[in-house]
Amino acid sequence: PALLRQIEDQAATDDFQVPKESRNMVNGDTLTALPRALRGERLRKSFALLAALHLASDQKEAGRVALAGIAALVPADRWTIFLTTETGGAVSLTPLTCRRTDAAANLPFDGELQLELFDETHSTIAEASKATHEAAGRIEAIRKSESGRRLIALPLVNADRVLGVLEGIRERAGAQNFSRTEVSLLSSLAIPIAAALANSVRIADAERLSLTDDLTKLQNARYLRQFLVNEIKRARRYHSKVAALFLDLDDFKRINDLHGHLVGSHALMEMASVILPSVRDTDCVVRYGGDEFVVILPETGVDKAWRVADRIRAKIEQHRFSGGRRLDFSLSASFGIAVFPDHALSPQQLIACADTAMYEAKAAGKNCIRIISGDAASKNPDPSESLAVPSLFQRIPDEKLIS
Repeated sequence: PALLRQIEDQAATDDFQVPKESRNMVNGDTLTALPRALRGERLRKSFALLAALHLASDQKEAGRVALAGIAALVPADRWTIFLTTETGGAVSLTPLTCRRTDAAANLPFDGELQLELFDETHSTIAEASKATHEAAGRIEAIRKSESGRRLIALPLVNADRVLGVLEGIRERAGAQNFSRTEVSLLSSLAIPIAAALANSVRIADAERLSLTDDLTKLQNARYLRQFLVNEIKRARRYHSKVAALFLDLDDFKRINDLHGHLVGSHALMEMASVILPSVRDTDCVVRYGGDEFVVILPETGVDKAWRVADRIRAKIEQHRFSGGRRLDFSLSASFGIAVFPDHALSPQQLIACADTAMYEAKAAGKNCIRIISGDAASKNPDPSESLAVPSLFQRIPDEKLIS
């Protein structure tokens, strides 16, 4: 708020300077590119929009923030952002988010949009206008009338690529065309809006990659921790169970020694394709490290967990692996099972118990399943419910295959 008051005070003169406090949050070049005719409240809302765009965590949120800010600056009956998709040389438009508005709303500076702003965002969106389709292939705004409606369509360009189109419609009787001042303001704001949409995609991709195993494309141990913490919290709340299957491939070092690590890596990729069809969409399959995998089964007790483990074990045993080189070899796996709250009371202890049971299966001759015994479970103390990543979940080796 103090920063915004400073902006408003400076806006009363022709000597507007970007405050130093804002330069880490909003690109100064973007701010100074705003039309110099902006003064007072309009300038404040423009700056608030730019700051809020910077904080958007995903593409949908960036679109909603953009439309909430635009609606507060330029009156229209409907604002819509369409994303462009190019297939075979043809450009199609897909609605990202739409906002109908009867009155301008204030966009909070800190980007924490109030719930009423989202309540005005509608999922039912009309098809893109002819002007919008035309704007998808241009770099400047299009302003025209269609069927008695006043329209403006601005391409959202980032890195010389049209990411989408911002469409505004005034459809009430006697509605005025969008003025040159409004077009100038919208054209300036289209630049940071496009940047926010592009950045949100990059952020989402980076987050997804940080939670995904590069080799198998399964989830990784970091994702496992998040998933397991949430599922155990839910199980505590609803008095349900969560089962963990810990499986380790038997004698996998033999494959690496006979055929090389590239074949071993491909075998692990094949293993992912064997496990996934055997579980539900709500289950979590993780490459824990090397040739170890973990399967988390929400709302699952011991008996059902055993059946799932045996189904996976049988499919692994029956599958003929090629190693990506038209080879023909078989693999097997040893399974350990532990269930919350029967054997463990925390995420860390649940994984530790399943791991211990897996080693019991190895000792019993491999290619079999063991449930953690009561005595073994009692030897795995319940760690504190710390949000720090436990050392157990940090066993994520490089792509070197271990057995």
